[in-house]
Amino acid sequence: MSRYPHLFEPLDLGFTTLRNRVVMGSMHTGLEDWSWDTKRLAAFFAERAKGGVGLIITGGYSPNRQGWLLPFGARMSTKTDAYRHRTITKAVHAEGGKIALQILHAGRYGYTPFSVSSSAIKAPINPFKPKALSEKGILSTIEDYANCAKLAQFAGYDGVEIMGGEGYFINQFLAPRVNKRTDRWGGSTENRQRIAVEITKAIRKAVGPDFIIVFRLSMADYVEGGQTWDEITGLAKKLEAAGVTIINTDIGWHEARVPTIVTSVPRAAFVDVTAKLKSHVTIPVCASNRINMPETAEEILTRGDSDLISMARPMLADPNWVNKAMEDRADEINTCIACNQACLDHAFVHKTVSCLLNPVAGHETSLILSPTRRTKKIAVVGAGPAGLSAAVNLAERGHQVDLFEANSHIGGQFDIAQKIPGKEEFAETLRYFTRKIELSGVNLKLSTKATAADLAGYDDVILATGVRPRIPNIPGVDHPKVLTYAELVREEKPVGKKVAVIGAGGIGFDVTEFLTVDGSPSLKLDDWKEEWGVVDPEDAPGALGKPKPSPAARDVVMLQRKGSSFGKGLGKTSGWVHRAAVKAKGVEQIGNVNYEKIDDSGLHISFGEKRERPTVIECDNIILCAGQESVRDLEGALREAGVNLHLIGGADLAAELDAKRAIDQGTRLAAKL
Repeated sequence: MSRYPHLFEPLDLGFTTLRNRVVMGSMHTGLEDWSWDTKRLAAFFAERAKGGVGLIITGGYSPNRQGWLLPFGARMSTKTDAYRHRTITKAVHAEGGKIALQILHAGRYGYTPFSVSSSAIKAPINPFKPKALSEKGILSTIEDYANCAKLAQFAGYDGVEIMGGEGYFINQFLAPRVNKRTDRWGGSTENRQRIAVEITKAIRKAVGPDFIIVFRLSMADYVEGGQTWDEITGLAKKLEAAGVTIINTDIGWHEARVPTIVTSVPRAAFVDVTAKLKSHVTIPVCASNRINMPETAEEILTRGDSDLISMARPMLADPNWVNKAMEDRADEINTCIACNQACLDHAFVHKTVSCLLNPVAGHETSLILSPTRRTKKIAVVGAGPAGLSAAVNLAERGHQVDLFEANSHIGGQFDIAQKIPGKEEFAETLRYFTRKIELSGVNLKLSTKATAADLAGYDDVILATGVRPRIPNIPGVDHPKVLTYAELVREEKPVGKKVAVIGAGGIGFDVTEFLTVDGSPSLKLDDWKEEWGVVDPEDAPGALGKPKPSPAARDVVMLQRKGSSFGKGLGKTSGWVHRAAVKAKGVEQIGNVNYEKIDDSGLHISFGEKRERPTVIECDNIILCAGQESVRDLEGALREAGVNLHLIGGADLAAELDAKRAIDQGTRLAAKL
C-alpha cells in the first residue's frame, strides 16, 4: 500500500479516468513557438507521462493572432498546427498519460502592438497599450476559442484548459481593474463574466460531451480592483453549468505585488482558497502553487481541500516525481526549490525553460546520460552543487567515482543558502544528493582535504572546489568588526544591532534578509500573509489587504560602489520579492560609495570620483558580500603532474548565486566523460 493513497486514487470523470490525482500544471517552455521544436516538446512531455503524471497541461497556445503572447508565438488555429501536435499527443499516450492543451489569449499582456483587451488600459509590465475589443471582435474571439479546442481534439489531445487567470485576457474581462466597458461585456458582474461563460459554452458545443475542459480560475487576483469572492464563486457555478469538467486554481496576476511562487512562499500557501471554493461546486477542483512534495499533496487531499494537485515546476526538477512517490521512494525526489532561475527567469527572456536542479529538463533529446561503454576511475574534489551533480551522474552512468570534501558535510554554497530565511527548501536538495550518493555508489570522503598526491592515478580529476568570499582592499578590513558572509551565516558568529553590509548583489540581499529577521526560520503561513497583505477573499476584493511587515531585528545599511539601483541584477521573477522584503524592513541603501577605511568608529565612506562628503557609518559589525574568488589551490600541481583535469562551478568561474551554471556544468561533463 502506498503512503499516499488519496494521491494515487484514480479519478473517474465519467467519460474517462485519470490514473491518479497529479496534474502537471501549465508552463511555457519556449519549445511551443516553433515547429522545429515539436519533437523536443514531445520528448519533454513523454518523459513526464512515463514518470506517472495523471494529466499533463501544455504551455499556453493562443486561439488567434491577437492573443499572441509574443510575436509569432504559440498558436493553435489551423489544421496544419493540429497535425504537428499529433507528435506530442502520441508520445504522451504511448506512455499511458493524458494531455490537455492550454488555450491562452494574452490580452494586454501580449508583447505585440496589436494586442487587445476588455478596455484600452496598458499593463504596468508591458510597453504596448492594447485596443479595446469591439463587440464583433469579442464574438469572433469566442469562435476562435471554440475552433482552437476543436483542433486540439483533432490533434489527439484529451482536453483543453481555458486560461482564465493570471491577469490574462479572460481575467481582464472579469475584473473591474481592467474592464471599464459599458456594454453587455462590462459593468455588472454578469456582464463582466459573460465572455468566460460564452467561451466555455462554445467550446463544449464544439468538442462534445466526452472531452476534458479545465478552467483555470483566478481565485485570488491580488491586485487592486480585483474580483470579489461572491463573483468568483458565482462564476464557478456558471462554469460548471456551462460544461467545465475541472476547475483549476489560479493565484495572482503577473503584475501583483504579492509573491506566489518563489521559495520564500510557504508550502501550499493558497490551498485554503481552493478549499473555500470547493464547497460551491460539484465538479473536481484542483489545488495549485508551492506544492512540491507528496506528503503535502496527500494532506491536502485527505482533508478534502481539493480533488487534484497541480504541480508544474516540480515536474521539471524530477520527471519521475509520481513514480518515486508511488513506490515509496519520496526521499529520492529531486525537490523543486522554487528558485525560478532556469524556468520562469528563462521564460521571461525567451530562453528554453529548464531547471537549475535538473539541466536535462527541456533538453531530453540532446543531454543524454546514457550508460558508459568504458568505466573510468574519476575523482571529484568538492561536494558543492557542481561536484555533487558531476559525481552522482558519473556514478549512475557506470563510472567509479571518489568524491572528496574537506568539510564534514556536503553542500558548499547550498549549505549557506539553506540557512537563509525563506530558502530552507535548499535543504531538500542536499537531502536528495545525500540519497543519490548512497544509491549511485559514489565513494564519499568527508573531512578529507585532497592533495595532488591523493589524486594521482585517476583517469580524470574534476575540480569543483567552489569559491571563497572576496576580501576587498579596504584599510582596516581585518578589524574585529568585520565578518565575511560565510562567517556570519555558516559559522553563526554573533553580530550587533547596527550592521553595514558591503555589496548589494544576490548574497548581499540574502545576508540583509538574514540580519533583519535575526536568522530565524521562514515565517509561518499566517505571519507571511500578514507580512504581504494577503487576506481572506471574502474580506476584500482581490483578497488584497494592507501589508503589515514585522519590525526589523537590526538596523541594517546596504552599500554598493555602483550608482545603479539596488538589486538590479537579481532574478527577473524573484528579484522584486527580495527588493520589496528589504524595503519593508526599512533597510537604508547607499550607492555610488567609496570605501575609505574601517576603524573602531565604523565604516568610513565617501561619494563619487571626487570622494566627496566623507561620512562614517556607525555600526557594530560590517559584513563583506563583495564578491567571490575561485578556489583553485590544487590546479597548478595537478596540471604540472599531467592530470586530465576539468574545472567546473565556482572553481571555473566565481559568480554570485550561480548554482544553475555549476549544476549544468557538472551534468554536462558527466554526460561527456
